[in-house]
Amino acid sequence: MKWTIALASLLFAAQAGAQMVDLRAADAVGGDAAAGAAKVAVCVACHGPGGNAVVPAFPALAAQHAGYLYQSLAGFQRRADPASPMTAQVKDLSDTDLRNIAAYFAAQPRSAAATAVAGEAGARLFRQGDARRGIPPCQGCHGVAGQGHPLRGSAPRYDYYPALAQQQSAYLVARLAQYRDGKLADSSNALIMRGVAHNLDDAAIRSLADWLAAMPR
Repeated sequence: MKWTIALASLLFAAQAGAQMVDLRAADAVGGDAAAGAAKVAVCVACHGPGGNAVVPAFPALAAQHAGYLYQSLAGFQRRADPASPMTAQVKDLSDTDLRNIAAYFAAQPRSAAATAVAGEAGARLFRQGDARRGIPPCQGCHGVAGQGHPLRGSAPRYDYYPALAQQQSAYLVARLAQYRDGKLADSSNALIMRGVAHNLDDAAIRSLADWLAAMPR
């Protein structure tokens, strides 16, 4: 109950300054992967063939959950951040386009090779957290091996938690640092991640990112 009240308060505060999406009651995302394939020519320039990125700074999109992909694309439209290269890429896409693109990448096999070495520190932090530093275990929302929420498939809301295994380490480092530094807050899941990442230092972020990058999909 306390967590529900706290999240509701954060959502209300965030809504006062920016458009907010509450993913706790979000619908399932459907799309036409074939139609999406016709829209991704620009995407693969950065995210690689089939969404298997080779540049460490760009996230791999292949085999990611469709709900998470769709909401990420919609988020770029909502924020319209002029500093983000994604803003120009999504501004003229319809909601149907976003769903189709998400369906396309979700259907692609992940083939990007891991670029980091798994370490015990990252595994321990992901699976157990660190109570002394107020860091919860990541597996509660992302699964024991970073494959996605353990309850995925039981309700649409769980498709909005990303699979993290075999993701680009450099991208994960940057993303976790953004959450820790309070730079992302336009969805209920982003607000949760801000709280989760608040007590992560650079070394903890690096160990988590390297461990996840080395995990197979």
